[in-house]
This record gives sequence, C-alpha cells and structure tokens, in this order.
Amino acid sequence: MTTDIAVIDYGLGNLHSVINALRQVGAKPVVVDSGAALAKAGRAILPGVGAFADGMRGLSERGHLEAIRDHAAAGRPLLGICLGMQLLFERGEEFGNHQGLGLIRGDVVPIPREGVKVPHVGWRRLNESGAVGWHDSPLAGMIPGQTWAYFVHSFVARPRPEELLAVADYGPHRLCAAVRCGDLIGFQFHPEKSGQAGLEMLRRFVYE
Repeated sequence: MTTDIAVIDYGLGNLHSVINALRQVGAKPVVVDSGAALAKAGRAILPGVGAFADGMRGLSERGHLEAIRDHAAAGRPLLGICLGMQLLFERGEEFGNHQGLGLIRGDVVPIPREGVKVPHVGWRRLNESGAVGWHDSPLAGMIPGQTWAYFVHSFVARPRPEELLAVADYGPHRLCAAVRCGDLIGFQFHPEKSGQAGLEMLRRFVYE
C-alpha cells in the first residue's frame, strides 16, 4: 500500500533525500511548490536547510505561509525537519530577529558555544524530555537513550516544556531534538539520514 504525502518545496529543502526515504517506507511523496497545491494535501512534510529568514522568504514567495497555517488549523498532520521544524516557531534569531510561522510557541536561538563546536554536526542519542511520552508519536517504539539520530544545525528551538518531545545532550548542553504540538511534529535531526530508526519514524508519521 502507498500513501500520498506532500513534501513542501520552498527552495531550501534537501528534497531528494526526504523523497528517497519516504519511498523506502512505501509512501508516495508529492512535491508541492505552491500554497494552492498544499491545500489539497492530507499529511505534509516541511524539510529544510539554511537560514531562518531565507526559509520564511521562500515560503512567502511560493504562497505557502497561509496554506501551512490553514493546514495546521484543519488538524492535518505536519512534520517539520531541521530548518522546517524551526520555522514552525514564533521567532528566530538567526541574522537578526525574524517572525516564524507561529504554529508552536517559543523561539529559535543560537546553540551555546561553551564547551562545544558550532555547528553541531553528528550523531546523538535521543532521550525523553521527562514531560512528554513517545507512545503516541512517530518516536513510539524507539528506546530512549539507545536511539541515535543525525544532526546538522547551529540554532536550537526553545519550546514550552509540555511540547518538548525529545532532547539530545551535546557537551554540557541539553538541546531540543523533537517537539509535538497536537498534530504538529518537529524533528531537529534528519530522520532521512538517521538509518533504520529514522525510516521507522517517517513510516509512523505517514501511516499512524
């Protein structure tokens, strides 16, 4: 069985890797490059690499801003990956202060540089936040502390504690690794580059 899933194109996402991973789990990814096309989607993924302001500009230029907000307001599932997750928040501090989509409360700030190298690049264990369980999320079935994910980022989100789904330790810092706000899910890591665990997370988002 295949399931259609929209992959939002706004000029900054590594679409090829995400599309490849979705195909591996039996999904049928459909690239949408306009807000009108997104309006027809059931589930959607917002990938992304690059700067916060450039991401918001790309979404605006392609008519995605209101379409994404409408998608979320209708209760249709949306997964943000890396920059795509950060854009779900209210504000980002990369190269100034910039308004985000405002779908999840909180802001996106620089990773503290004390004791670590920035950007944060590499594999880290995912752990529960202590506030939100994984049982009814795409992380269901993953083992906290034994599930590895691949990260590439210089900025980190600061959600409300009750929406912090997973964390990852980087030196002395505990970073937001995943968030959940209703049917909105955000992964700071790249599931499409995180081996079998990442594929299982995508499969759960698509089918469950």
